[in-house]
Formats: sequence, C-alpha cells, structure tokens
Amino acid sequence: MIDDEKPFQRALGITLKAWGYDTVLAHTGEEGVARASDCHPDLVLLDLGLPGMDGLAVLAAIRSWSQVPILVLTARNGGSDAAQVLDAGADDFLGKPFAVDELAARMRALLRRTASRPERAPVVTDDFTLDLAARHATAQGRPVHLTATEWRLLDALLEQEGSVVDQHDLLTRVWGVGYSDQRDYVRVFVGSLRHKLEPDPGCPRYLLTNRGLGYRFTRRPDSDRVGAGSS
Repeated sequence: MIDDEKPFQRALGITLKAWGYDTVLAHTGEEGVARASDCHPDLVLLDLGLPGMDGLAVLAAIRSWSQVPILVLTARNGGSDAAQVLDAGADDFLGKPFAVDELAARMRALLRRTASRPERAPVVTDDFTLDLAARHATAQGRPVHLTATEWRLLDALLEQEGSVVDQHDLLTRVWGVGYSDQRDYVRVFVGSLRHKLEPDPGCPRYLLTNRGLGYRFTRRPDSDRVGAGSS
C-alpha cells in the first residue's frame, strides 16, 4: 500500500490484516516503487496524491516491469482522473472515502483475474503480432506501444475471438461497473487500436464493428466478414 496519509494507512492496514493479507507499507512514491521491486506483491494499492514522485509516475514505473494488479485509491473522484489512471495502466479506481466491503470485493476480483489468467499463445496475423504474455506488439515488423487499457480491451475481445462482444460487457470488463454507459470509450479505444494495428484503419480487417451489437476480433479473410463496419 503506497499512501502518504499514515493514519489512513494504519487503519486500513489493520483491516487488511484481519482479512488475511500481508501488507507492505510505503509512504512516498519512491519508497513504493522500491518496495514493489523488492517484494513482488500480488496487488498494489496506490494513492495518486503523493509527495515527490506522484501516483501516476509510480504507476508508470511499476508498469515498466510488472503487470501486477494496481488498484488506485484516491480522493480525486472526477471521471477524467479515473480515465487517466486506467489508461496509464491501473486495473481499477476507487474514490475515497469508500466502503471497506467494496474495497474487499474489488481486491478479490483483481486477484481472481490474475490467478485465472491462462497462458495464451501469441496472436499472429499478416499485419501484426501480439505477445499477450509479454505485452509486446509489432505491426509491419515494428514495435507498437499499446496502453494498458488497449491491452485489456484486446484481452476481452480475444477471449471471445470471432464472436461479437457487446459494448456493455466491454465497458464493464475493461473500465469497471461505473462506466457501463460510457459507450464513447469503446469507440475511441477501438479506433486507436485500429490506427496502431490495422493496415487500413478506415477499412479494418481484424477489429470489426457489428452495428447495434458490439465489436469482435477476427483473423478470418475480409471475404468472410458479414455486417462489419469501421465506426
């Protein structure tokens, strides 16, 4: 747990211990990165408003070498802050103050997601390759940077490859239950993925829209597509 509010840390630490978690505490961003590097935690609870190295910098530092689940706990409750931290690599976002039952549920969900994530073979197409385990992408033989949110969106589509995944399911799985009505999120991020991976983003071959239904990922030839669009 990386948080500069020591009374909050102590109180939450007692609760976490009662739940059966071993907790390592850090009070600054620099200390948090060092502790995470040393102990390789199963989950990181991260505050944004840290002295010195702020929460976003900590997030970027940890994400440079680890895919550990990161749950941001912060007094900043604006939707733009949530979108920013999720795009920067956080797995979930919970505003302070919060109910401890909700925190417990979100922690369990993140830990289950990590424990149940199977090893998956790289996705190889004529135009790009996705190494899902290493979070490494290439397009036309060149490395492509994908954000954490883009990887989560790809994961959700690839788990049902060839099938349509509706927007509500994508929003809930990728951004969380509080974003189930934010349909523009999916459209914008699918568009970003198309620009990074598709040879012709305006006429996508792989990341397809099924109008009024949702999105799907396919490796089938263009001639096999039915009802697909690029919007």
